[in-house]
Order: sequence, then C-alpha cells, then structure tokens
Amino acid sequence: MVDLESEVPPLPPRYRFRDLLLGDQGWQNDDRVQVEFFMNENTFKERLKLFFIKNQRSSLRIRLFNFSLKLLSCLLYIIRVLLENPSQGNEWSHIFWVNRSLPLWGLQVLVALISLFETILLGYLSYKGNIWEQILRVPFILEIINAVPFVISIFWPSLRNLFVPVFLNCWLAKHALENMINDLHRAIQRTQSAMFNQVLILISTLLCLIFTCICGIQHLERIGKKLNLFDSLYFCIVTFSTVGFGDVTPETWPSKLFVVAMICVALVVLPIQFEQLAYLWMERQKSGGNYSRHRAQTEKHVVLCVSSLKIDLLMDFLNEFYAHPRLQDYYVVILCPTEMDVQVRRVLQIPMWSQRVIYLQGSALKDQDLLRAKMDDAEACFILSSRCEVDRTSSDHQTILRAWAVKDFAPNCPLYVQILKPENKFHIKFADHVVCEEEFKYAMLALNCICPATSTLITLLVHTSRGQEGQQSPEQWQKTYGRCSGNEVYHITLEDSTFFAEYEGKSFTYASFHAHKKFGVCLIGVRREDNKNILLNPGPRYIMNATDICFYINITKEENSAFKHQDQQKRSNAPRSFYHGPSRLPVHSIIASMGTVAIDLQDTSCRSASGPTLSLPTEGIKEVRRPSIAPVLEVADTSSIQTCDLLSDQSEDEAPPEETLSSNMEYAKGYPPYSPYIGSSPTFCHLLHEKVPFCCLRLDKSCQHNYYEDAKAYGFKNKLIIVAAETAGNGLYNFIVPLRAYYRPKKELNPIILLLDNPLDDLLRCGVTFAANMVVVDKESTMSAEEDYMADAKTIVNVQTLFRLFSSLSIITELTHPANMRFMQFRAKDCYSLALSKLEKKERERGSNLAFMFRLPFAAGRVFSISMLDTLLYQSFVKDYMISITRLLLGLDTIPGSGFLCSMKITEEDLWIRTYARLYQKLCSSSGDVPIGIYRTESQKLATSESRETASQSQISISVEEWEDTKDSREHGQPRGSHRNSTSSDQSDHPLLRRKSMQWARRLSRKGPKHSGKTAEKITQQRLNLYRRSERQELAELVKNRMKHLGLSTLGYDEMNDHQSTLSYILINPSPDTRLELNDVVYLIRPDPLAYLPSGEPRQSSSLCSTSGHDSREETQL
Repeated sequence: MVDLESEVPPLPPRYRFRDLLLGDQGWQNDDRVQVEFFMNENTFKERLKLFFIKNQRSSLRIRLFNFSLKLLSCLLYIIRVLLENPSQGNEWSHIFWVNRSLPLWGLQVLVALISLFETILLGYLSYKGNIWEQILRVPFILEIINAVPFVISIFWPSLRNLFVPVFLNCWLAKHALENMINDLHRAIQRTQSAMFNQVLILISTLLCLIFTCICGIQHLERIGKKLNLFDSLYFCIVTFSTVGFGDVTPETWPSKLFVVAMICVALVVLPIQFEQLAYLWMERQKSGGNYSRHRAQTEKHVVLCVSSLKIDLLMDFLNEFYAHPRLQDYYVVILCPTEMDVQVRRVLQIPMWSQRVIYLQGSALKDQDLLRAKMDDAEACFILSSRCEVDRTSSDHQTILRAWAVKDFAPNCPLYVQILKPENKFHIKFADHVVCEEEFKYAMLALNCICPATSTLITLLVHTSRGQEGQQSPEQWQKTYGRCSGNEVYHITLEDSTFFAEYEGKSFTYASFHAHKKFGVCLIGVRREDNKNILLNPGPRYIMNATDICFYINITKEENSAFKHQDQQKRSNAPRSFYHGPSRLPVHSIIASMGTVAIDLQDTSCRSASGPTLSLPTEGIKEVRRPSIAPVLEVADTSSIQTCDLLSDQSEDEAPPEETLSSNMEYAKGYPPYSPYIGSSPTFCHLLHEKVPFCCLRLDKSCQHNYYEDAKAYGFKNKLIIVAAETAGNGLYNFIVPLRAYYRPKKELNPIILLLDNPLDDLLRCGVTFAANMVVVDKESTMSAEEDYMADAKTIVNVQTLFRLFSSLSIITELTHPANMRFMQFRAKDCYSLALSKLEKKERERGSNLAFMFRLPFAAGRVFSISMLDTLLYQSFVKDYMISITRLLLGLDTIPGSGFLCSMKITEEDLWIRTYARLYQKLCSSSGDVPIGIYRTESQKLATSESRETASQSQISISVEEWEDTKDSREHGQPRGSHRNSTSSDQSDHPLLRRKSMQWARRLSRKGPKHSGKTAEKITQQRLNLYRRSERQELAELVKNRMKHLGLSTLGYDEMNDHQSTLSYILINPSPDTRLELNDVVYLIRPDPLAYLPSGEPRQSSSLCSTSGHDSREETQL
C-alpha cells in the first residue's frame, strides 16, 4: 500500500515562515529569480520618448536648447543683413538672392541641420498613426522652410546665396518658449499664475509680429528704397500704433502687399490675445492674486479668514487693528471663499486701504490657498465665524476645520479664533486666543441684571477711542460720557512706571488709591513675573513687587503721556474753584493731578459685604466734626481690617435667627455639576442641598409637590429675572453662574425664570409686572433672513411690544448688528431721539468707531451687540491680556485671589462723601474695594412732543367701563403722570376705539329718545373724551383686563406705569473731583472673599463641591 504522506511534496521555499522573517537572506539557497518592472515599454522608441518628452527635466533642457537655436538663427539673419552691402539697381533678383559669407553660411547650415534633425525626431516620437497630422503642423512647415534650403545648399553650392526667410524662426522660438514654461511648471511642481503666462504669450506674439514685419519690409524694399533695419523698425512702430506719419513708406507692390498681410494678421491675433488677458485680469480681480514671498519675508502681515466678508466686519477689523501705532506697517491678507462684495471692493479701492489690504478668494482648507496667503510667514491668523448663519453649530464646525487646517499648515502661526457656541470650544483649545460669543453674551446679560450697563462698560473698555466723541454736543452729559469712553486697559512693569514705581513694597489698595489721586489712573490688577494668572484687585494684603506687571485704566498709556509738575498745576488751577461743575474732568493730553484734599482719620471697620450704602461715622463725641475718611494704609494691618468673608454670609447676621436657619437649610456652596463642556471655568456657587424634581420646575403648572401656577403665588422675596429665549441652550449656564456665584450674598439672589414662549398670558403669569429685569434673546429663527440686517427683526419687535405694554420694565437684549440699536424703544415723534440720531451721524462723519454710543438704550445698558466684542479679539494681538481681564470681570473665569465685579448705589446717607476721590479712599481704606466707574441716571431735560401730548390727553381721559358700570370705573383707575408712548388721537388710528364707538352709537340710537338733555350732553362729553384717549391708556386697559381675567392683581402694573423720562450713561474712571450724585451706581472690583480666610481655617461647605458630579446640569437647580 502506497504511503500517501510520502507523496505530498514539501512547501516551496517562498511560503516558509522562516523566509518571511529572514527576508532576502535565503536568496543564495533557493531558486527564486529577481524581476525588474518598468513603468514604460522597454523599447528604443519609448526610451527616446521618455528622455525627450515624458521626463520633465530632460525635456526642459532640450526645449531650452531648441529655444536658444532659434534665437541664434534670428541673430545670424540680422548679422547677415548688417554685413551685406546694398546692391545697386532695382532688379527682382535682389529678392531671391543675397550675399552670404562662407562662415555665416556654415553656421546657418549647422543650425539648420540640428533643428531639422530634432524636428524629425520629435515628429517620429509623437507619431500616432496619422502622418498628415504631423506634416501639416505649422511649426513643422516653418522648420522645413527654414532648414531644408540650407541642407540642399550643401550638395548644390550654387544655392548658397539663396534667400531663406530665417527670420520666421522667431515664431518657432515663441512656440519653444511656451513649451518650456509648461515643462518648467511640471519640473518644479509649482504653477505660476495664468496671468503671467498670458502676459508672456502676448508680449512674445507682439515681438514676433514686429520682428517679422521689420525683416520682411527690409528685404522686399531691396528693389525699392533699400531701407535698413532701423528704418523698417520705425515704419512698423508708426504703422502698428496707427499714427502713420508717412515719411517712410513702401514703394514696391510686394512690400505693400506684405504690409497689408501683416496688418490683417495683427488685427486677428492681437485682439484674441488681449481678450484672453482681459478675461484673466477680471478673474484675478475677483479671486485676488498672491501675497509675494519676498514681501512676506521683508514685511509683516496677518491673515483674516472668514466665511463671508461683510462691510461692517471689515471696517470694524481695519479700524481696530490699525488703531494701534505699532501696527501701521502691517499688511492684512483676507482669505475668503466667496467673491468680493461690491461694497467691500469699493472700500478696498480707497488709497488708505488699497496699499495695506490684499483680498484673496480661496479656502483655508486648501494648502494652495494658504500658500498664496503665505500663512507660514504670517504674524497671526484671525478666524471669524459667520454669526448670521441659521445653523450656528454648522458655522462652528467650519471654524473648527479652518483652525485645524491652519494649525496643520503653519503650526507656529498664532491663532485668534472666534467661536459661537461654548460646547464647541474645546475643539480649538490649542488656539492662542479664543472668544466664545455665547459665553460673553450670556455673561454680560447676567451682569446687566445686577450691575447695570455692564455690557456698555465692557464694550467701551475694549474699543479704541481718543475720547473725542460728543465734544461738539451742547449737552454736558454727552461731553462727559464721550471723554470717559476713551479710557482703556493698559499694562506696564512696576519698576519702569512713573505711575506706580514709588509704590514698591506697598499694598495694592494703597498703590491704586494714590495713583488715582496723583495721576488720575485706576490700577485694577497685577500679575507676578513668574505667574501667568492675572489678579484683579488682589486686596490690601498684596504687596507690590518691582517686577509685577500692573494693569490700569486710563485715557492713554503711560508711554504716550506728558507729565506736569504739581507746582505748575497749582499755578494753572489757582483761579479755579476746586469743585467747578458737577463732573470736571482732566485735560486728556495730560495726566491730571487731584490737588489737595483735607482728609481726617475715621473708623476703619469693614462694612458689610452686601451693604448697599456706606455708613456715616459714629455719632457721639465727633458729631460736631464733619464726616471724614480713614487713610489707606501702606501695608495692610490685620488687626484693623476685618475679614470680609462672604462665605460666612454677614448679611445673614442682620436677619432674624429663624430666617438664617432656613437659609442655611436651603442653600449650600459648591461647584455645580455639568456634563457637557460649557466653556467657563468651574465657579464656586450657591446650590441647593437636594435637586428639585423636574415637575416642580414648571412655574405655570402645579404638581404633587406644590400647587402654585403663577410667580406671585411663590412669594419670592427678591424681584425676578425673566429670560425669554427660543431654546434652552448650553449658553444659559453662563447666564446662571454669575448670578449664583459664591460671592453674591444669599439674600440678594434673584429668582430666574426661563420663558420659552412669550404670549401675554405667560408674561403675566411669570410675574413680569414685578420683575427686576427681562432678558430677551430670541432671534435664532430669524438668522436666515435674506437681508443681513433683518436678523434682529424678531427681537426688535418683541422688545418693542414689551416696551409698549410695560413701559417701565427693564428690558435687556442683544442684537447682531449695532446699527439696529436705533430701533430699540423706538418713538417716532421723540425729538430727543431725533437729536441723538443727528449726533450719531456727525460722529460717524468724524470717523468715530463708537458713533452708536449716544443711543439711550446702549448708554443705559439696555442693549448691546455681541459683534462689538469682535474688537476684543483684535485687541488681543497687541494686548494679549484683554480676553483674560474681560473674562474675570464677567465672572467667566475665577482665579484664587482675584476679585470680582460688583456695584453699590449711592444713597442720601452716602452723599457726605461728596467726591469720587473721597469715595475711592473710603472704599480702599474700609473694604479694599477699587471703584472703576459710575453709572449715572439723570432726568431727560428736553421734553418730547409725545410727552406733552400724553400729558394733555391724560387730563381728560376716562375709562370705557365708566358708562357701563360705575363700580368698575372706580377699580380701573387710569395711570397718572406723563407717559412715554402716545400717538395721535385720530379715531382711524385706534381700531378698538372705532369698534367700541360703533357699539356705543348703536346703544345710543336705541336709548336716545329716553335721555334728557343733561344726559345727552354727558354722553357727548364722554364720546369726545373717548376719542382723545391715548394709545398708552388703551394698552394699559388691555393688560389690566387680561390680568383680571387670569385672576392676577393689577396693583403692580399700576405702579409700573408711573415713571419719569430719564437717561443713563457711564463714566469710566472719572476724575477724582467728580461730584457724586444721588442714585449713582458705582462699579467696584471687590477682593476675593476666600483670600481673607486664614490658611488653617477650613472652608465651609467644602465637602459639597463634589456632590452629584456625574449628574446632568439640566437637573441642577442653581
């Protein structure tokens, strides 16, 4: 029996695992054969084709040699013409025969042989089966005409002087030049611009035409005038330029015919070339050119990447970027995928911008376009999101991809990125500077509710201004407000500073107060040399070092300041009274000094952290002396400064014990848990001990835990903050956290109500009549408007509706376009608003970047535009600390030892302080607070036409129910005083009045005969009064009727409509002698309360900071 296993052959060596491991080491012992593979056919023709055609470098050398041969043949022709003696006579033989020396003939024969051989060889290599295609090519025909006669003359010596039109080789040289440029692009793997190629072709075509015409005219005139080459050149230039002097003209008919033929060729060829050149020029104007490598290496430039470039965005960037003197020599390269807008093109043609701004149409995701913009050599790259997109998440995704592409292409280029939604921020954490729109927007909206006009304060601080706005206005508040708007944040090292050098070794509050007293600058923060964190008002225990970087607010930076000695200032100010005017400000070209102020010692106790006023000095022995203020100590005395620890809630000490106990039972302090990335750093906040069930979060619906169905039933102690939004996005986290931060006293925490739909019934149920503020952010659905400026339409109309229904409600909102702020609280017949509109136009004509600042809603902090914060990103290129300082002011970041922004209101008990300088000293000496500005409210001096009309109408107004029910008329009292809104009393303007008047007329027609004369007179008077009734009263009656229908009290609404016409504005870092006024709100940077805790004292509720860390943020009640 045969053994089957012995019959099975062994595996070939190539399949053994040992050979796979050892690789080529087993080649000597096996029978494998190495095979070479070729990319092309291994034939003689293919090898020649590879060398002459396919290989870019060898083909480039051959074409360069061919180009040189053609130029040499043209040069030999010119030499032959110059060496030839003009023959006598006009015989036709002079056209066909020329005098050619033997050496010249030899060179021309050699050039002809080489050219002919190369032409035949290339024709053979490019042959594809159709020989006529190769023979009838124009370059081949010209080569035969120029080379074959010289080859024949070798074998037939009598033909050596035969005329050969060698000058036609210029066209072959042009053809070789075009092929050479193409091979050059393939060889170096780079593509020159099509404009360069087209210009090169046009120039070469024009030169070939002129050279052909020169040589042809000169040769054909051998039997005529016997022109030389120079005369022929003169004739061609005069003819082709259509001048035609006529002093040189052809005489023979062949030369005349040749000129006609050349003109016809020129009329056909040149327009085609010019048309292609014009087309490429237009395309280049649309897409932009390249930023040259030489300029990128010698000049500095930044790149701006945007999805679509609008004129507002462009002007904001250019005005803010070039506002800094150090950036005047920078170039701005704009990289945008869309075609340049008409308005943008018009602006970029202005000489001021055309020399410094370069527009490139391209995508940041293409390396070729990034190379065109020389991104690797750029000083910075700004990537902006398109905030007008209806899908903001998609816009963020595009921004993220652009940032990744730029980082991949130019890893060393600093990135300045703008993102829209906070949950997308962590994708671009590698960027050097990031501004998240919703983070800043919601934080400013939140702080506007507790520190009025915080948005205006931040906007003015991040804008570059000279403080010249409003100086031509006749109103004092506009001049003062405009001058103070020029204050910005600057930095300087302590040892290099004239402002702060003398305060080395002193406390921070001492340096801040005395620098303001002496120089008028406001020191707000410092940074250690060995630390990257900025500390805002680190408190009186912080000792200034020589290497500290000081951050201060001033009208200009110290390097641009001129100093006056105090003696000179005293002499110049001697004739003036110290308190001249309510708010005299210093001359802004000089850093003003305060002068002398008598300051007495006073109580140094720390006031309550939550106290709204500054207490008067102790009564008793000192009651005969005027109130005085304690001095600011150079070094903080632990015994004299009490620990203002908000964690112990001093505000609760004043409350009854049972309220304190219930408050402690309700709240705890810790870090709020959240699952999505929301952008801001973890903040110590007030939290509930236990989560509220989700069913209890519905305010308008009762559940098994409570039976309340409106905000009034809850009995909130503090006024409400209502947020009207379309969706509850992650950005709301940044709205809630600043309002629930640990440094906010518990008794001042306002309830927050989220209103996802805002019909009138829901507004009334959620307590709009007794709300402190209403925040409106519902504009996402209008982002897809065809007209960009219509993106704010929904928000504007909704705010205007609220303004008409609840005229005294504090409404805060944010708009996409700053220009739309003029529609907020719009009053068509308001003379004061019209005057402000004219002032805004004048400021814009003067080149102001803050022309909108005098609009009353913006000045009062009722509205702002997040696009204003684009300048924050632009300023970061020069001031890399601006984003960090702004985030600290808004509460988006919390750094141990850094203070926070808050405010206090000046009451009658505080007016004894009198001036801002004394207030500065009082705050620094008592609680360590640093004031940075004043929010002032004044009565509107110029009465509006609407107010006068309303006042006259309110005297004769009656209620509709007065005729029907006398009892109801007593309950529905009309609002008293002047009203903000009213329109004409024409009956046609009031459909409700017209309808009720018709009902009244029908009722009168039925009861008319029964009325006496006195009753009829009364009815007539009531009808006249009803016609004259104002729109304000109509709307008030509508709201009150609806509140009655819902079972709500109208008492709060009646109080809400009693108001006065006022205006508010901000004074940033006012002068020390500015007088304080009643109801002024002072912005403070208060030290971190945790910084006062002793190191050994445990922090309260520290164990609560990690409670429920894994739970979702949506279920956490702040």
